[in-house]
Amino acid sequence: MDLPSQTDRPGPLAGIVVADFSRVLAGPYATMLLADLGADVIKVEGPGGDDTRSWVPPTRDDVGTYYLAVNRNKRSVVLDLKDTGDRALAHELSARADVFIQNFKPGGLARFGLDYESVRGRNERIIYCSISGFGADKGADLPGYDLLVQGMSGLMSLTGAPDGPPFRSGISVFDVMTGLHSVIGVLAALHHRDLTGQGQHIETNLLSSALSALVNQSSAYVAGGVVPARMGNAHLSLFPYEPLATGDGELIVVAGNDGQFRRLAETIGRPELADDPRFDTVGRRNDNREQLRPLLLEALSVRSAQEWFGLFTAAGLPSGPINTVQGGVELAESLGLDPVVKVGEAQVPSVRNPIRLSATPPDYRYAPPALDEQGEELRRWLREPRRGSDG
Repeated sequence: MDLPSQTDRPGPLAGIVVADFSRVLAGPYATMLLADLGADVIKVEGPGGDDTRSWVPPTRDDVGTYYLAVNRNKRSVVLDLKDTGDRALAHELSARADVFIQNFKPGGLARFGLDYESVRGRNERIIYCSISGFGADKGADLPGYDLLVQGMSGLMSLTGAPDGPPFRSGISVFDVMTGLHSVIGVLAALHHRDLTGQGQHIETNLLSSALSALVNQSSAYVAGGVVPARMGNAHLSLFPYEPLATGDGELIVVAGNDGQFRRLAETIGRPELADDPRFDTVGRRNDNREQLRPLLLEALSVRSAQEWFGLFTAAGLPSGPINTVQGGVELAESLGLDPVVKVGEAQVPSVRNPIRLSATPPDYRYAPPALDEQGEELRRWLREPRRGSDG
């Protein structure tokens, strides 16, 4: 029995049914990306709905824009797992789904018969993704909030001025990272199932994603024994690689290798800096950055940030202004990236999926659903006999 009103969805994941028992950010972000690529995502919500529906301000039509950001292309059904009838429908959904994604506290779904082993018992081909804050072992009881992971992973120790307090990132960066890692796991497991017919259990957690995402900073410790510290906007291994003051405003200036630094020195009218034995290699520029910085600031002071941006761009040098979010969206528009799409009949503005596929592009057919918006049709579908069932 096909899902109602979703059988004509295009995309590389068309025909894949995702039972989405996640809420807030990491899970919903992952399932939205899968939905953009054609998967049929059924968002299962408790009677109160996803918390982010009421995370306001800001709002659009009285709905939190936080919720709108990660829930397009899904359909909502309310199932109270404490209710016997609703729990039976949840079991039926898990039996029909290809993918089951949840971010309950580890072990939290076992009492409802929706843990991996229980779901696998009724659906051997299920790809079951569990998202947690700190894993299902000794960290199982720790609440998985992104801010906690930013602090506990070491990210906040790296963010802020050297002589100031630690800061969180401006977004829930590890929720997003974990959502991306979950999608990668699901896609790998789908391919494995195509080859073998076997489903499997995927586990992701915010702390492991955080340590992976810290890349060179975590590697500095595990491979080099160095504990990195806050450096403001400076880079541990590159200079210049930070905003620098100009005659009018700041500009991000980057010299990622010796060739780029030589072009930078020539463009600012100080070509001799590239041959100075204090600055002629990446390592020596790092060692002597406090001697190089005032020389760069002096040269940059004769023009505005916008003027230097034009000159550096013409010279093929990486640089850029520090925009607001509005400026970032407008920049993407000016570059032809079309960052905003209008979703569904309501034409809800949303940020475009960043993946571009030439043959099977992302689809933006359905606006983020109202609570239980498709509940009646989905409950009716779940009560109907499955194809091949004797009823």
